[in-house]
Amino acid sequence: MAKPVPEVKTRRRLSRQGRHEQLLRVAWQLVREEGTEALSLGRLAEQAEVAKPVVYDHFGTRAGLLTVLYQDFDARQTALMDAALQDSEPTLASKAAVIASSYVDCVLLQGREIPGVIAALAGSPELERVKRDYRAGFIEKCRRVLAPFAGKAGVATASLWAMLGAADAVSDAAAMGDISAGQARDELYETIMALVARSLQRSPEAG
Repeated sequence: MAKPVPEVKTRRRLSRQGRHEQLLRVAWQLVREEGTEALSLGRLAEQAEVAKPVVYDHFGTRAGLLTVLYQDFDARQTALMDAALQDSEPTLASKAAVIASSYVDCVLLQGREIPGVIAALAGSPELERVKRDYRAGFIEKCRRVLAPFAGKAGVATASLWAMLGAADAVSDAAAMGDISAGQARDELYETIMALVARSLQRSPEAG
């Protein structure tokens, strides 16, 4: 009786985009399970079961990898907020709730990982550029969303930057367990409502 022929498993070759996404998933898992300090291009290659040159081709350096992780986080945060804003009611309360909940929820979704990534990139020119571009885009988006409720003068730029600082602070506190997610959302919501109220008071039509 002939012996059965062993099944030969062939690994499906991923497209460059597919490989990039796989490497990001593995990188986030590494940060989640072992911390940012454990993340290196060599360790990523080992965990993703690919040759080191593949990882170097995608990210170049460890700083490049960490920067891409930050960009990936920002992209998901932006997509989450855009979708929620699209489905929200055309009222200030609804828009403020979306901004607050989207920001906090996305940070919590990433847990303690993103602060570790940011800390590892402290002082990195790459991260500073990415953060500056993202923050400017976020500020401008909030300005447009809140403009219909803020009077002719609109929301002051300084107020929007203060809101962003508050968003970072309460989201990080919730991620660390110092406050609850609900408290973080509520506090950010109240901050947004208050800055729009101040904008109305400063508006010319307020007298």
